[in-house]
Amino acid sequence: MSENLCNVELLIDGQWSAASDGRIVTTTSNVTGRPIATVAAATLADVDRAVEAASDAMGAWAATSPAQRRAVLESAAQLLAERGAHIAALMAAEMGGIAAWCHFNVVAAAGILREAAAQAYSMVGEVIPSDVPGLTALGLRQPAGVTVGIAPWNAPVILGMRSVAMPLAYGNAVILKVSEQTPATHAEIARALHDAGLPAGVISLISNAADDAPQIVERLVAHPLVRRINFTGSTRVGRLIAEVAGRHLKRVVLELGGNAPMVVLRDAVIEDAVDAAAFGAFMNQGQICVSTERVVVAAEVLDEFTEKLTKRADSLVVGDPADLATQIGPMVHEGACVHVESLIEDAVGLGARVLAGGSRDGLFFAPTVLSGVTPKMRIYQEECFGPVASIIEASSEEAAIEIANDTRYGLSSAIFSSNVGHALELAKRIKSGMCHINGATVHDEPQMPFGGVGDSGFGRFGSRAALEEFTELRWVTIQDGKRYYPI
Repeated sequence: MSENLCNVELLIDGQWSAASDGRIVTTTSNVTGRPIATVAAATLADVDRAVEAASDAMGAWAATSPAQRRAVLESAAQLLAERGAHIAALMAAEMGGIAAWCHFNVVAAAGILREAAAQAYSMVGEVIPSDVPGLTALGLRQPAGVTVGIAPWNAPVILGMRSVAMPLAYGNAVILKVSEQTPATHAEIARALHDAGLPAGVISLISNAADDAPQIVERLVAHPLVRRINFTGSTRVGRLIAEVAGRHLKRVVLELGGNAPMVVLRDAVIEDAVDAAAFGAFMNQGQICVSTERVVVAAEVLDEFTEKLTKRADSLVVGDPADLATQIGPMVHEGACVHVESLIEDAVGLGARVLAGGSRDGLFFAPTVLSGVTPKMRIYQEECFGPVASIIEASSEEAAIEIANDTRYGLSSAIFSSNVGHALELAKRIKSGMCHINGATVHDEPQMPFGGVGDSGFGRFGSRAALEEFTELRWVTIQDGKRYYPI
């Protein structure tokens, strides 16, 4: 990335511009302390302008042919790929991701756009049988309306793109509200879509000062011209957004926190389970909503699994995210490290053992394995969002399922077993939106229905599932011939 500061402006009605009052904030790297970008700090008036421009643009975009929408989205995917090195460098500077994670974000986001392009023709309706003579009843899909996407920092290109791509494919106008941690990265999503030829107002970008976030989000959610909101982030903030949306009768899609269990049964292939646990717990420093947090292991294979996962954690390379050999980079900021430290200290104080890691050097937190984790410990109950695998012994298969379900969250889960048929039956009993048999809890593809239950939120992102979230199903009838009415 260039040593020159990036300049993140608002995108409203097809024009990049400063905030209406000229206010900016400057972001800096939490690792190096160097400035990254000057960022426009939107006012409430800017939010109103963006929503009004989106509403004005909505009708024409919804009326475009599927082929036109598909062409724009495919062009945006190509632009994103061409700009991949620049975007990955921005992401690394803003949130500290290692090179592999940042480049994967760009590749996956381009895939989301291509899947959205493919779904441009998916707004099919149906003919519904009617008992009224001569009546033809139709179920028609139409765009829901102006859609607000509020994206997080931890996988900014993937999750930022996910918040806008499918709504655009279905003919909605969208507003992307950036994360205060990764505004320059999120701006590149809007830039690619804008440069690909989206009409003015169909894609807008709102950035803001951190202190202004509550009022900016409330205005976006409450504005009468906004009809859909999607948010990916913490359960705490998700509740607040849902409360505001509920007061204004708005539908929301919420993908919130997680505390994903990975169940290792006695007939599991241990090497495969260790591979998945290490990837699931430590990728991106555990800062993924579907990270493996609780590893529930059958007593019969506990020692073997624990020994091998501990060795794997000790072998991982922690260091400069720009170094291609680095596997574990820095945590996003000091507060994240303090949170993880407090969970480990609480667990150790209540009897858990640190088998690997447990300490940090600045923002660089060593991959950590804890054994002897029990329900009385905070780390058993809370989302860690750090590079920690908590091993919990299960005395039986039934106990393993009970432990997996002993959480208020329900996003992702996994089961490892050589008996796939039996594992499938167990998967049906785990209370989570997703369950992967003999695979890691960290897994996503743009065509899959991604989402959770419980405190992990509701609604589904991804392809055909998104059709339910970002379109309205309307009932339209056509009467052929005279109809009898009783009065």
